[in-house]
Amino acid sequence: MLPATFKLCAGISYRHMRNMTGLRKNAMSAFHHELNRLAGPGPSNWISQVRRRSSLLSSQFKEEGGYSKEDISYVRQGEDALQKAIGILSEQDGWTTETVAANGDKVLSKVLPGIGKVFKLEVMLDQHPDNLYQELVGNMEQMGEWNPSVKQVKILQKIGQDTMVTHEVSAETPGNVVGPRDFVSVRYAKRRGSTCFLAGMSTQHPKMPEQRGVVRGENGPTCIVLKSCAGDPNKTKFTWLLSLDLKGWIPKTIINKVLSQTQVDFANHLRQRMASNVSTEMARAC
Repeated sequence: MLPATFKLCAGISYRHMRNMTGLRKNAMSAFHHELNRLAGPGPSNWISQVRRRSSLLSSQFKEEGGYSKEDISYVRQGEDALQKAIGILSEQDGWTTETVAANGDKVLSKVLPGIGKVFKLEVMLDQHPDNLYQELVGNMEQMGEWNPSVKQVKILQKIGQDTMVTHEVSAETPGNVVGPRDFVSVRYAKRRGSTCFLAGMSTQHPKMPEQRGVVRGENGPTCIVLKSCAGDPNKTKFTWLLSLDLKGWIPKTIINKVLSQTQVDFANHLRQRMASNVSTEMARAC
């Protein structure tokens, strides 16, 4: 049922279907029904919040003044990435443990039809979700300063408050086992209450065609979920769904190891960045 639902939701992105109001309503109704079924009894807090806030997943099909068809297309791609990611994350069965760090950070994986192997990082961070949101969204172009896996992140275009198109260049892995890759992605951010969703997927943009000598990878659906802990608002449950196709002739065993380690390293580098931010603020206050 889930793949069929996503095909129905995705179908509205095609130009010849954009004005079919009935199809749009049916697509969103089917998705909400499927999300409720996936959540089942005893869903996690953030899934419950998504169910209560149905507006979170309601596509904004009305083309507002000042936005082109291309702009609306990027917004819909971002919404589609969020819908697919939540569908994957809400399914609790079938995950295999890839690695568990000494501090409890955990990476899980599963193979999905039509997508391939996806990875899920689950960690607890001693940070308020707002601080993490500001670093990951507001300071996105600074990521190369603290994440060694990233050389550069550049925002190519912003559409409204929630959507942007970015170009990212990854660094080579140690020993150049996996060389640099670049990605053009649509990123879609949503905040509801104490939960933040940062979804994304590959796209195309006229400002950044494929570069000669650089392998262009594909990603998505990807999604970071920032959920405030009920007992301590200054702690955040951090979940990161990662789906990447690095292209090139790389054995899957190497790719799987690289991606799972990349997630663990990201969590450690993010902790260091946030601690550095706190130290800088304290120094300025003195």
